[in-house]
Order: sequence, then C-alpha cells, then structure tokens
Amino acid sequence: MSVAAPLVLREGDRARLESLIRSSSVRAGLVSRARIVLLAAEGLPNAEIARRTGTSRPTVVDWRSRYVAGGIKGLHDQSRSGRPPEIDEIDVVVATLAENGRPPAHLGVTHWSARLLAAELQISFATVARIWRKWNLQPWRSETFKFSTDPELDAKIRDVVGLYVDPPEKAVVVCIDEKSQIQALDRTAPILPIRLGLPEKATHDYVRHGTTTLFAALEVATGRVEQLCQPRHRHQEFLRFLTQVAKAYPRVKLHVVCDNYATNLLKCRQEIRSAAMIFQAPIGFAPTPPVASVG
Repeated sequence: MSVAAPLVLREGDRARLESLIRSSSVRAGLVSRARIVLLAAEGLPNAEIARRTGTSRPTVVDWRSRYVAGGIKGLHDQSRSGRPPEIDEIDVVVATLAENGRPPAHLGVTHWSARLLAAELQISFATVARIWRKWNLQPWRSETFKFSTDPELDAKIRDVVGLYVDPPEKAVVVCIDEKSQIQALDRTAPILPIRLGLPEKATHDYVRHGTTTLFAALEVATGRVEQLCQPRHRHQEFLRFLTQVAKAYPRVKLHVVCDNYATNLLKCRQEIRSAAMIFQAPIGFAPTPPVASVG
C-alpha cells in the first residue's frame, strides 16, 4: 500500500497552524483541518491521520490538496452564493422605525414585538428577531433622559467630579442624601421565632406609626456613614443633621456633596455656616445639578 509523501509546509505556516490548534476561539472545523495538515507534514499515512482526527481518508486527502493549492487560507470555508434572500432587511428596519417606532393605532399597543411585526409584514417572527439582533434594534426597551436648565451645570459637575477624582488633602468629603416619607410600620402582634418544624411567623396585617425622614452622610474615602431619622422634612431638620455631621468630624474641613434638597438650601446656608463655626468645622458645598443624584 502506497503512503503519501510528507506534506511540505509553507514558510511560517507551522507556527500559525499550531496557534490555530491551541486557540479556544477558533471553530472546531478549522482546528481539525489544521491538525490534518500538521500530521500530514509529519509524514503520517492518510488512514492514520483520519483515525486520529475522527475523519475519513477522502477528507484528509481533500484538505491536503486544499492546503497545497491555497495555504492556510485554503483551509477556511469558501463563500457560498446560496439562494438569494427573499426578505429585504432594510424593509424590516424601516417598518420598525416608522412613526417613531410606534405600531399603528389599530393594533392597540405602544411597542413592536417580533411576532406582532412579523404578522404585520407576513414573515416569520424568527426572521424579524434575527434582523433586530443584527441591527441592534430593541423596540421593547425604553430609557429616560432629562435636559438640565441649571446655568451653573458645568461648574457644579467640575466641583463634584473633582472631589471624587482628586479629593483635597487633610479634608473629609461626605456625600449627603435624604429619603423622605418612610413608613414606620409595625406588626399587630409580636413575631413568633423559629422553632423545630416551624419557620418564623408574622401577622399579615400591620399598624402605621406615621412617616419618618432618613438623612445619611457617606464618607467617600472610608465608607463611614452618619445617619439621623427625623419626623419632618424641613431645612431645620437638615441643619440639625449637618450639625451632627460637623460634630462627627471636629476641626476638619468638610466638603459636602448634596443634591437639591427639597427645602431652599440658599435660605439656610447662613445658619449652616454659623453652626459650622461653632464646631470649628468649615463646610464647603458642592451641590449636584438638578439632573444628577449623589446616591
């Protein structure tokens, strides 16, 4: 039985073929073809190469010939014309984006789905889904945006970002926010603890004890949190909380990042500065723009 002569590799191809074999991102078919060529270069018989690669002898002969004719490029899949597409992708994209992406009123919905558009265009929903994935169209998603009307937007952004990116030396940066209208609820009976064979139990109904407002200050560098709960949501309560923060950091310059508090911060700044002078803790304000949040 005659044995095929060892395959002569082109210059530099051995390293590239070995790289293909080791790669985890290359298709398995291309890896198998690279192995066939490398084994053929070692002089192994075609039958033995077929046994090692799990292919047939005609397949080995075919890929040897493809390599001889085209090198490594010859190992890749050739382009195939196939049947020309019957559905124009642009038509699907245009139908999706028409009328600002809104379906016709008679359909009674606000956003397209793949099945709904497929029924409207009389094509399969899988085709619509495939075209949406290709063109990165997601009609079911909706995001929010807001334009800032603050004339000091740029200056505020620079102040806030500067405190995070390059905080001042020998100073403390705290981020302050509040959560109002927190319901203080209680169960109508004490919670029963866990017991053998029984989970913890609580009554399904509850009693309201009004609402509370939580103020919190996060120290950016360490994660330390100062908090205070108050029954009301006014600038007096905000001032009381800032006084507590100033006490927590005596004789240290504070840089406060805060959003647009519901009360008018400008009206109570003088009171805040007075309290800061009492505790010898100068406070620098960095209010966030109206469209931002310090959380």
